[in-house]
Amino acid sequence: MSETQSLWYLENIDVTNMLCPKKQAAGHVEKHLHRRFKKGEYIYLPDEHSDKMYFLTEGRVKIGTYSSSGKEITKAILGVGEVFGEMAIIGEGKRRDFAYAMDDAEMCVLTVSDMKALMRDNSKISMFMVKLLGDRTRRMEKRLESLVFKDSRTRIVEFLHNLAMEKGRRIGYEREVRNFITHQEIANLTATSRQTVTTVLNELRNKNILIFNRRRMLVRDMDLLAKEAIMEASA
Repeated sequence: MSETQSLWYLENIDVTNMLCPKKQAAGHVEKHLHRRFKKGEYIYLPDEHSDKMYFLTEGRVKIGTYSSSGKEITKAILGVGEVFGEMAIIGEGKRRDFAYAMDDAEMCVLTVSDMKALMRDNSKISMFMVKLLGDRTRRMEKRLESLVFKDSRTRIVEFLHNLAMEKGRRIGYEREVRNFITHQEIANLTATSRQTVTTVLNELRNKNILIFNRRRMLVRDMDLLAKEAIMEASA
């Protein structure tokens, strides 16, 4: 049985009410669990004490770090329904990354002790965390392989395809990604330059494979977008 088949049921686990309950049994809102951060505000920074996890219910959050020269390195851009800060539950003493609110954001905050109690009491939460940690590891391995073995154009095209598959919504035969990230953010995520990202996006638009603006990206043909990466990799 493949990994996808064996874990298919985890995709349907509703963890929102488990990780981010709106009401207690008595019907009172648990205000202490909910935090709001303004656009541009840091949620945490490197070297801060790592003792909490976050469940994003509104907005977007950038996860990144800084190189020894002070350059910002983007690791991930997360949206509604995603979890971050999870390394706290496996013994991370201090943060290695930063978390930054790209929009006005709302999230539920769980302490490590609260999260471990939830995992002990609910097997679905435990399975969710296993899948989350495994998925994050797999993504980092794929990203490392891409950096080592693939050229910049292939990395950008594959990133756009994955973005459309994972974050896009189907509209007929097309896929739309709302809140499309900037060219510089794509460059940071693919270890390329902003100029290269702009060139590749314009090429794909000229081929009528996708269209984009600051608000959204619309992929006209997912198959053609996938073939662009294959063609480039085999060239």
